[in-house]
Amino acid sequence: MDNKYTSRTFALEIVAVVIALLFMVPFYFVLINAVKSNANILLDAASFPKDVIWDNFQRVWKLLHFPRAFMNSLLVTVLANVGLIVISSMAGWMLARTPGKVSRVLFVLFVAAMVIPFQTIMIPLVKLSASLNLVNSIPGLVFIYFGFGVSMTMFLFHGFIKSVPREVEESAGVDGCSPFGVFWRIVFPLLKPIVVTVVILNTLWIWNDYLLPRLMLQDADLHTIPVAMSALFAQYNKQWDLGLAGLVIGTLPIVVFSLLLQKHIVKGIAAGSGK
Repeated sequence: MDNKYTSRTFALEIVAVVIALLFMVPFYFVLINAVKSNANILLDAASFPKDVIWDNFQRVWKLLHFPRAFMNSLLVTVLANVGLIVISSMAGWMLARTPGKVSRVLFVLFVAAMVIPFQTIMIPLVKLSASLNLVNSIPGLVFIYFGFGVSMTMFLFHGFIKSVPREVEESAGVDGCSPFGVFWRIVFPLLKPIVVTVVILNTLWIWNDYLLPRLMLQDADLHTIPVAMSALFAQYNKQWDLGLAGLVIGTLPIVVFSLLLQKHIVKGIAAGSGK
C-alpha cells in the first residue's frame, strides 16, 4: 500500500482548509460583534472591537429571562428525543422483522411523510392543536415533534436494524425471552451508534427550531431560546448587539453537546460502514 505524501494530497488539504475557513466566517462575525455596541456594528461589522463590551451578555441574559428560556428548550429537546427514540426504534424493529405487504405499505407511508413541507400543514395543525388543547403547552409541543420526527428517525433505525443478525434475537426467543424483552435486552443495546446519531440530528433540529414553537407557545413564560430571541429583532428596531450576544449564549450548549458526542459520531459512522 502506497502511503506517500503526494502533491495531490497537499492540494486536497489546502482545499479542505479553505473550505473550513469559509465555514468559520459566520462564527467570526457573530463572536466579534457580540462584544460591540450597536453603533459600531452598523459602522463596520468586519473589524475587531476597539472596546470590548462584555455587558451585552449580562443585559441579554436579564432581558430575555435566559435561564427560563434555556430550561424550556432543554425540556422540549430532552422529552422529544426520548419519545422519538422509544417510538421509532420499536416501529423500525417491527417493520424490519415482520416482512410483508402491510409492513411495506407502512414503511412507504412513513417515508412519504418526510417530503411533506411543514408550511402546507401549518395552519390546519394549529387549528387542530387548539381544538385538542395542545397550544401553550410544553407536552403539546413535544407531542407535535413526535409526529414530525418519527418518520426520519424510524427510517434511520429501520436501516440499521436490518444489519443486526437475526440469530441473536432467535436465540433469546428460544431461551424464553418475550418479544418485548428481546428488543430491550438484546436489540436496543446494539443500536447505540444509531441512537447517538439520531439524538444529535434531532437535538440540532429541535433546539434551533423557531417556527413550530412560535406557533404553539404563545405564553412568554413558555418560549424557547429561538422564540425569546425574536423579541430583539422587531420590524423597526433591531438590537444587533444584544441579538448576537444572545446567539452566542444560545448556541454554546449545542456546540458543547456536539463536541462531547463527536467521538460517538465517528464510531457510529465506522460501525455503519463496517456493517
